Amino acid sequence: MGKIQFINEYPADEEFTLDKRIRLLKQRKMDQTKEKIELEGGLDEDDYGRVVPPDDFHFDPIPNNDNGSFYGYEGWRTNYCKVLDEHPLYCDPLDAFVGRGFFFMTRQKGAIWNPDIPYTELKDAFDEYNIVCGIGSDGHFTPDLRIGFDLGWGGILEKLKKYQAINTGAEHEEFYKSEIMVVEHIIAFLHRMAEEISRLAQEEQNPYLKNNLTEMAACNEKIAAGRPETLRECIQWMCWFSFFSRLYNRGPSGGQLDELLRPFYEHDIAAGIIDDETAKFYIACLFLNDTRYYQLAGPDDEGRDMASHVSYLILEAADWINIACNLTVRVHDNMNEDFFRKSVWYLFKDKNGWPRFSGDNSLVNGFMRLGYDKTLARRRLAAGCHWMSIPGMEYTLNDLVKINTAKVFEVAYYEMMKEAGDTPPSTDVLWAKFEKHLTRAVDTTARGILFHLHNQDRNEPELVCNLLSQGPVEEGADVTKTARYFNMCIDGAGIATVADSFAACQQRIEIEDKISWDALTRQMELDWNDIDGEYIRQMMLHSPRYCGGDTLADKWAVRISKLFSDLVRAEVPIIRALDPAYSEIQFIPGWFSWSNTLEFGSHVRATPNGRHNGEAINHGANPTFGYRRDGAVTAMANTIASIQPGYGNTAPVQLELDPKMANTPEAVEKMVAMIRTILETGNTLLNINIIDEHKILEAHKDPSKYPDLVVRVTGFTAYFAMLSPEFRQLVVDRILAVNGEDPSLADVRPSSGC
Repeated sequence: MGKIQFINEYPADEEFTLDKRIRLLKQRKMDQTKEKIELEGGLDEDDYGRVVPPDDFHFDPIPNNDNGSFYGYEGWRTNYCKVLDEHPLYCDPLDAFVGRGFFFMTRQKGAIWNPDIPYTELKDAFDEYNIVCGIGSDGHFTPDLRIGFDLGWGGILEKLKKYQAINTGAEHEEFYKSEIMVVEHIIAFLHRMAEEISRLAQEEQNPYLKNNLTEMAACNEKIAAGRPETLRECIQWMCWFSFFSRLYNRGPSGGQLDELLRPFYEHDIAAGIIDDETAKFYIACLFLNDTRYYQLAGPDDEGRDMASHVSYLILEAADWINIACNLTVRVHDNMNEDFFRKSVWYLFKDKNGWPRFSGDNSLVNGFMRLGYDKTLARRRLAAGCHWMSIPGMEYTLNDLVKINTAKVFEVAYYEMMKEAGDTPPSTDVLWAKFEKHLTRAVDTTARGILFHLHNQDRNEPELVCNLLSQGPVEEGADVTKTARYFNMCIDGAGIATVADSFAACQQRIEIEDKISWDALTRQMELDWNDIDGEYIRQMMLHSPRYCGGDTLADKWAVRISKLFSDLVRAEVPIIRALDPAYSEIQFIPGWFSWSNTLEFGSHVRATPNGRHNGEAINHGANPTFGYRRDGAVTAMANTIASIQPGYGNTAPVQLELDPKMANTPEAVEKMVAMIRTILETGNTLLNINIIDEHKILEAHKDPSKYPDLVVRVTGFTAYFAMLSPEFRQLVVDRILAVNGEDPSLADVRPSSGC
């Protein structure tokens, strides 16, 4: 086992309270964030609770392929067990838990896909349309943590051996060999950790910290193989599962946190083991450990709201630690109104972008359109930036399959112009070309997903998440073969860019006759860098825009979204017919781009909406950054509601609000009403930032001045200083637009750091 990284800088006579520990833990978190920025630069992703690895820790993988990487059951179990043997432990005597990691094994392996399983026939279309295909990726799906709570690691090992004796065919051999080896190494790892912490406790001179370490060691020894019984044991089990899954491949999301914790909390309260302050401290330490996606409230199987006393404690704990946090409050017809108000109050108070709000009515009804019953639909939880998942039952590739529709538009546009001698250009012709190419893009993407499902176990089997999923252990095969439901995500990106481009062409060329197709094409090819290029660009830029309120572009967006959704859904019978093993597969459309906003834009030439060559496409389902400068929330929300695909996936609304709104009961009531209205119109997910424009500008110039500034990037929150300069620019543009500011004012470069 690697060397323990133990932090203790306190004398024997130092006294501590829970509040003091929280303050010190948060400051240490800020210091660690700064250290990560200095070492790694900008990271446009979750914080994950990682700490910088010690200088003497270097993992050297054992390859099983000529390319120097490792694949399949043999490669992954060998290397994962190796890293469990070598990985150091991070231990802070102020914390209630251990389990923070240093790195992801996925990022140490080199080439992501096994070269012995080529997909050459798909690559041309992937490249032509700039498709993020998902092949070889690992997604945010949600494990059934209750399996772990009920069995413990020892029980999981027994379950594996039980089904190994039942499923004796050769096709199951590698699965059980790998999973048993992994669980045995996990149990051994936890025993060693408990022993090491116990040793540290014996050496500790401060009585308060000594007691905490002693309790920590006992907790870890208990759950090394046994079931968690107390709240502390439950959360420590969650922390370790997070660690083990993150270490493997970034892992899945967290689930319905209030309901997961509630039985353990009630047990401890009844037994007199803890009080509310201690419970909140444990929960705050959970957030410090990892920023997983957690859900609060929402409907149970019968539609009753699940908000409980524990739900309030979770909000209070998040407020107490006050760091980047990913909490989703589920809004529905039978919402606990007091809890709703309290969650909004904390959004105002901390201005850290949490919680976000999901429209469970629309999500449930959408999922039921696929043929599922309401009970099952209500069990789906936020499993990433924009996706829902049934804990332990659903396999998907959410956030990891995206079609750059702006690139599809570009291909269609220039094909139309190439054939202009035979067929005069028009928006009707352009639409026909766009439909043709989008059809090919969607079909190729669906076939890529089927290819992934067939071959992912030969590339990267889900050795950790298999353990808390329904199907793999019982059937002796990877979750990509045995999940109860295969609800596969196919997202479109760039809807505003494409809708604005169609509208600009129709308005300026066909309705107003202000420019010809040839003249527009020339300006685009020159990136508007002609003698009258900027004048023409501004003319196209100021055409009726997406999210303007029943504009021409809004109408195009509805048409584009319907086409995209219809094409995605049309793949279901096609793929089912290709492979009976996936006879119940579903493809679910959504609109989402995440940090691909930048990468996608870099592959797209200038577009008719006045966008420059290589400039970012629009973010998710939102309008082009910098367009909505009037604070017209209603128009934007109504437009995004109109383009929701409507099958249980989301097209999120990203909302930036002025922090001058006072945190008063009246303001909270207005915000509650606004959130409810936005979600009742058909929207599915609402992300909110409340950040001062001057503060964000100063932080953009010098991120080091605001190390604790948290922003909602998209479905996740992050420290602003940890984002790349380019992605910070996009966030700044969105926030400035709220107050009518020109986004060009924010086009500044950082003075130092990232």
